[in-house]
Amino acid sequence: MADLPPPVQGPTAKEKKYDRQLRLWGANGQIALENSHILLINSGPGVVGLETLKNLVLPGVGNFTIQDSAVVSEADLGVNFFLEEQHLGGYRAEHTCNLLKELNPDVEGHHITEPIESWLLQPDALQPYTLIIATAPIRPELLTKLADHASTALIPLFYVHSVGFYSHFSVHLPPAFPIVDTHPSPETTSDLRLLQPWPELAQFAEEKTANIDSMSAEDHGHVPYLALLLHFLAKWKKEHNNEAPKNYKEKTEFRSAVSQATRTNNPEGGEENFDEAVAAVLKSLNPPEPGSAVREIFTAKECVLVREDSPTFWVIANAIGLFYTKYGVLPVPGSVPDMKARSADYIQLQNVYKSKARKDLAEVVDSVRFLERNANRSTPIEEKHIEAFCKNAAHIKLVRGRPFHVVQAGEKVKWGDQAKSIAQMLTFPDSLIPLYIAFLAWDEFTATQNKDGLGGAVKVPGETDQTADSEKLTGIALKIADDLIKEAASPLDEDDYAAVKTQIGEFAQELVRAGGAELHNIGALTGGIVSQEVIKAITEQYVPVDNTCIFDGIRSKSMVIKV
Repeated sequence: MADLPPPVQGPTAKEKKYDRQLRLWGANGQIALENSHILLINSGPGVVGLETLKNLVLPGVGNFTIQDSAVVSEADLGVNFFLEEQHLGGYRAEHTCNLLKELNPDVEGHHITEPIESWLLQPDALQPYTLIIATAPIRPELLTKLADHASTALIPLFYVHSVGFYSHFSVHLPPAFPIVDTHPSPETTSDLRLLQPWPELAQFAEEKTANIDSMSAEDHGHVPYLALLLHFLAKWKKEHNNEAPKNYKEKTEFRSAVSQATRTNNPEGGEENFDEAVAAVLKSLNPPEPGSAVREIFTAKECVLVREDSPTFWVIANAIGLFYTKYGVLPVPGSVPDMKARSADYIQLQNVYKSKARKDLAEVVDSVRFLERNANRSTPIEEKHIEAFCKNAAHIKLVRGRPFHVVQAGEKVKWGDQAKSIAQMLTFPDSLIPLYIAFLAWDEFTATQNKDGLGGAVKVPGETDQTADSEKLTGIALKIADDLIKEAASPLDEDDYAAVKTQIGEFAQELVRAGGAELHNIGALTGGIVSQEVIKAITEQYVPVDNTCIFDGIRSKSMVIKV
């Protein structure tokens, strides 16, 4: 009995419950989600905010709080699936919070029914929250206060519109928002180093291709394609001044040489390994050079100067930067793609790559420990974090977050360094920049109508006189467009300008026609998009929207821009 292996442990109840999402963002992502506390500032009809929250409660966000002082009305019952007739006259925040909690007992929900104007006056009112979502309409001075807190606390802030068939959201991320696990496509993650093989890899290839011309049919059809490519590369270099194929023409010639070495009369299962080698030529014979985005991280001021309080990301980035400076390459990730080969040969090849990856990791770990000692850091970085960084080093991403523009009454929209690119996109086919300008005008209209004191419901375009509001909103939007064109110093020709004016007018009229109402299907779709970006921000995985997304529900078009 003592020799019996331990019983196999099946998945826990929690792992079964969250199985699908654990495949997406793993245990670390789930822990980050469960440790978060999301604040929803729910204004207007409140549909898009609750739909966003629904998609965060289901995967198990730790805590959420709804701030909403509205009382449930008949209008709410027509668009909000989280409210029922029995809730009429009660606080919307309380009833929606209770119903959301029923979706997932693991989640803690809270609600605040005090008006936002007085609630935000309390000291540390925003302190407990790790991420804030605010839905329009909201007074600009309150949105500014939220943005200032997000900048100080270094937490993400989302601002969401959903009006009629259109929606838009902006993301305010910290100034430096690094992502290690970007989940690139599998085709881009293999770093095989065929152009710079280390001795053990070169030796493996030599052993497997020795006497390749006199091999039996079975052996010839089972040589791993990496060994084949290294074998034919060595022959190519002898005939080309010790140079590997560089351009497309040379790679095509090299590919033909590999293809011609295929045995056409092999009866032992064919030459699938040669087919794999031919298919891999164009994507595998490239110098292992990191992209410009990765190299920029190594030269960033946060990376160059590691201090005692530097985040873990920058300490490891500095260490990998030292590795890159020394060798001109990044650490080997250690993964090997599937291929036709004997099991023993494939395992041997895997061990060659894993051994090199462990050796590179050990060198990076030594650099990290050296940096920690120099910076007097008290808590050492766990090796598993360094290993994850080394595996993903070629695909790390640094998003430079910036505050989104809060539209103030009577103030000109400042486009900054993005003015020229955005002005150029005005005339693109199916461009949604005119819709974004209409949303900015919507915010300015709202700010102008509500600038005389705080309190009470926020007035939005189309609530009373649609004809007058349409003219006013269109005028504001056209002025914003004119200011953009002037700031960008990119004048449009007469026909393009007329077309842009027509588009802006149509979008503005449609926003007014909605009268601030939210359609449930558009709110639900937008809530799905926003919650996806919220999860990216919480888990620090995948690449989030940077920093504005616009959606046209009539044409089913979306567009992402940076402003």
